[in-house]
Order: sequence, then C-alpha cells, then structure tokens
Amino acid sequence: MKRAIPAVIGAATALTLVLAGCGGEDEPADPNAPVTISLAGWSLSSTPEFKTLANGFMATHPNVTVELKEYDAANYDTQMTADLAAGTAPDVYVLKNLKNFYTYQSGGQLLDVSDTAKDLGSVPALAPYQVDGKAYAVPYRQDSWVLFYNKELFGKAKVAPPDGSWTWDDYTAAAKQLTTGLRAAGSKATGAYQHIFQSTVQGFALAQTPNADLLSGDFGYLRPYYERSLELQAVGAQPTFGTAKTNKLTYQAQFGKQQAAMMPMGTWYVAALLNQRKSGDADRFEWGIAPAPQFDTSTTGTAATPVTFGDPTGMGINPRIGKSKVAAAKAFLGYVAGQDAGKALAGIGITPAQVTDAVTAALFGLDGVPQDDLSKFAYATHTIKPENPVSKHTAGVQNVLDETHSVILSNSKGVEAALNEAQNRAKNEVIKQ
Repeated sequence: MKRAIPAVIGAATALTLVLAGCGGEDEPADPNAPVTISLAGWSLSSTPEFKTLANGFMATHPNVTVELKEYDAANYDTQMTADLAAGTAPDVYVLKNLKNFYTYQSGGQLLDVSDTAKDLGSVPALAPYQVDGKAYAVPYRQDSWVLFYNKELFGKAKVAPPDGSWTWDDYTAAAKQLTTGLRAAGSKATGAYQHIFQSTVQGFALAQTPNADLLSGDFGYLRPYYERSLELQAVGAQPTFGTAKTNKLTYQAQFGKQQAAMMPMGTWYVAALLNQRKSGDADRFEWGIAPAPQFDTSTTGTAATPVTFGDPTGMGINPRIGKSKVAAAKAFLGYVAGQDAGKALAGIGITPAQVTDAVTAALFGLDGVPQDDLSKFAYATHTIKPENPVSKHTAGVQNVLDETHSVILSNSKGVEAALNEAQNRAKNEVIKQ
C-alpha cells in the first residue's frame, strides 16, 4: 500500500544473500578526496525525491557525487535482491517499507549505521530499523494514510464535507449519500474510491482495532472493514475490486480526474496530485485532507488524536561498498534523515520522517495545497502504527493476506470463510514454521 506493493522475498533468497557475502573493496579512506556513491531510486522522471536529496546533499558536500540508479517501482525488491546477491547493487539503497527489512538485515545486506543514527536525535520512525541495539537503516520519509476529498463534488451532491469526527460508519453513509446526490446532479462520479491495495482495508483494521495483532494469525479484526467495503461495492458507491483490477484503474486518475469524491490514500499522493495538476493529468478543483475515518468515536474530533497507519521509508548502505565511500554514504544517510532534507522534501510535497512546524509550513506553502485548518490538522496530527511489524514472519503472513484480500473483494468467497482459511494458512504455513 501505497506506492507499489513489493514482491515477497522468500527464505531461500534470504539464504542466497547471506552466502553472497558482504565484503567491501580494500581502499584507503581520504575524507577530502573526490568520491562517488550510487543511490537506488525508481520512476526518476516522475519521482523527484531522489534527485532532490542527491542535489541537496551535494550542495553541501562538493567532493561527493551521488549517482542515481533506476529500478522498476513495481518490482523494486525483487530486482534489488538480485543485484545484492550478484554484487551489483548500488552503495545506498531504499527500504520501501518494513515488509522486507528483516530479510535484508538478517541476510547481512545492510551495514551497521548506529554511529549515524545516534546523531539524529529523537526520530520515532528509527526504532523499526534497530536490531539488538544496532541501527541498520535510517528513515527519510514517514507517510501516513489520510482521507482525500473533493470539496466541489461534495457541494454538487449537497453532502456535508468531513469535519474530523467521522468513524467508518460515517464514511460509509457519506459515500452512499454522495453517490446518490452526484447521480441526481448528472455526475457519473462515485462517492468513494478504494484502490486495490490490501492496505486500503487491512492497514486501517490492524492499526485501529484494539488488540489486533498481525502475527497472531487471528484475523477476525478484519471482518467489519471488509463488510463495509463489500457493502459500498454492492450499492455502487465505489467501483468494484474486479472493475478496478480489470480496467487497471489508477488512484491518481480516479481522484485527480474527479471520478470519486473521496479516497483514502497515503500522504505521498499530495506530491503526485500537485505534479499532475501542473502537467494536466489531473483537473484543477478544490480538495482537502481529513483524518482517516476511525474505529470508534474515542479518537475522532480535532481535540483527539486520530489513529492511522504507515511504514517509514528508509535508506541503508550496501555492506559491499568500497571502504573509501563509507564515510560519504553515512554522511548522506545523516543528511536524508535530518531537518534540512525534511524541509527540502516538504518543498516538493513529500512527507519527511520528522514532521516539524517548519515542514508543515513548507508543504502548505506550495501552490495548490489546501489551506483549511482540517487539512493541516490531518497532515500533522495522528498516531501512526506500522503496517508491517518487523518479524521474520511478516512477509509470509502478508502474502497470505494479500491473496485473501483479492478473494474477499472479488466475491470469490465469503468474508468468514476466507478469513478462516487465511488464519489456518498463516498459522500452519508461516507462523509455526
């Protein structure tokens, strides 16, 4: 969820990574000598964060050149795993989410960067990258899931917009009312759009349901979230999962071209929407951000702190890096996780690992970003829980649940039966292994 969902890295691949070794070139280190480090990225023509970080770092480190190596966004982890095993991976690479961090770290494919991490101060998103008191990556982004909504479509449907007090039942009711109102106004837009990512259901359910535990193998907490999704599909308040998949609907077009009045999505979409408005790939209309709908009223309202989810995005160092490059690579990691890089990222609509008042001001100073108080509240105020708790079982369990997501939303099997099957598979095929 979220940017493209990476493929699962299996145990056999993890073993391959270990066997591949992790030695570096035996080169003398001269801190003043020119040095070039390579950095992994994806979709470089449409994803400016990597160039922004590289250019920002090079501006203050004139002896260092950062070269970008492009990967396919949808197959990033598969390709990175292959390159690490072959010894052709870049010096610094991105950990797109926490799903596969355990595999990279346990496979010996991340350099210990504890000395860099200790200089960062208090960064909550750093904790998942620490193992036995050592840090193996640093976070540079921390997206969270919020509710994007089209103010103009709400007005056309004569439905009151989000006010920060919504539970999922309120959201469901609003999606139905919007669809009815928009049809009456001659619009073909639906009240909501739920993308095909498993995160759109499972991420919220895991984060918000009391005592929910991904690694327990008990998935009953998912039931009400799936039942609401199926209800919205059945009444036509959002496109069906099958329609979205068969027609290859994109969340950017569904919201950006005003095909849906509401859309739960990660904050990374702010940058995409702004860029598409400039290019003409998205319409220009009034939009806003609201907190994600909540499990119950205990976390609703602007006097409370809404609960949502989102994995940090981190960077680590390939342990095969030449010794003469280590200092530069660690300095780069220190930069990307710091406040200067944070403000630079906010300046292109990206949410950094540390959301400060300066970061919020920079992002909301961009042309086209809504200026209402609720949007600012939703962006900066929330409890973020991980979608992928770090564990050797996480990738396997999530693989089972991804299949379950498709089975349920395509109406191939009932919610109860599908979740029972997922529980048995997760416990017997993954957790007990």
